[in-house]
Amino acid sequence: MAILETGGAGYIGSHTVVELQSAGYDVVVLDNLSNSSEKSLERVEKITGKPVKFYKADILDREALNEVFEKESIDSCIHFAGLKAVGESVQKPWEYYENNIAGTLTLVDVMRKHNVKNIIFSSSATVYGDPAFVPITEECPKGTCTNPYGWTKSMLEQVLTDIQKAGPEWNVVILRYFNPIGAHKSGTIGENPNGIPNNLMPYITQVAVGKLKELGVFGNDYDTHDGTGVRDYIHVVDLAKGHVKALKKIEDKSGLSVYNLGTGKGYSVLDIVKNFEEATGVKIPYVMKPRRAGDIATCYSSAEKAYKELGWKAENGIKEMCEDSWRWQSNNPNGYDE
Repeated sequence: MAILETGGAGYIGSHTVVELQSAGYDVVVLDNLSNSSEKSLERVEKITGKPVKFYKADILDREALNEVFEKESIDSCIHFAGLKAVGESVQKPWEYYENNIAGTLTLVDVMRKHNVKNIIFSSSATVYGDPAFVPITEECPKGTCTNPYGWTKSMLEQVLTDIQKAGPEWNVVILRYFNPIGAHKSGTIGENPNGIPNNLMPYITQVAVGKLKELGVFGNDYDTHDGTGVRDYIHVVDLAKGHVKALKKIEDKSGLSVYNLGTGKGYSVLDIVKNFEEATGVKIPYVMKPRRAGDIATCYSSAEKAYKELGWKAENGIKEMCEDSWRWQSNNPNGYDE
């Protein structure tokens, strides 16, 4: 039996393929390549020495999904596919609701028609809105989301919760990611955004490699130690390993489970810049800009529940995250483009 990864050629998806294959799972990847490259999967094959079965298709394409489920023996689905830029979602709400919500409903419908009722859903700390307290535990009430991207994740959590409640044979694991950065130690796969990056670390590394002139820091008047936004940055390989642990949970017929995947530590934008400079010896020029729509001041996790119930915890610190991000970018200044 195989694991289907939607969005499996993307940043988190490709790293998760590595960890799943290393743990002995067969993996099938479905990706429309709208924000990813098939080359990531070729590099994954070099890392693991195992082939990755790939279908270029969209989660909104019911016929294509049916074909995958008919051809492959799928046991569980890890659902990464989705549009994911906070700022862009404020500009393009329809596209976000259509792709993320309608796409997931189509996927789940095709899954149930093929009697595949195990899903790990890639959610986000954005569902907490401006959190009621930090560190954020899973008991922290979901908040009013501050952007359409966050709302799609929050709504889909509810959709999957209701489906599991109506059909107890479903096993649903909701993983709320904090802020993944870093890259595989090989330096051959990493974050490779199209156009100007929306996320902090690829922006920093593209400045470091000379592709961008300077880092724009959005907001320096937040109620934090240096005025810039504080986030819980987690190494993408640690995050990927969390999905392997979540699959083990599903094998125990776990019903509905929700976990934060973070480190429990908060770093500001300027903390990351400083740590990157120390880890790599490369100076990062930056300029202060106004706050970005939909951003909040502080967001970091308590990951104790994942440790207690899954036996998972983040092992890499900020130094490794910076070093590994830089190894990827410096070895691949143009990402997967030759």
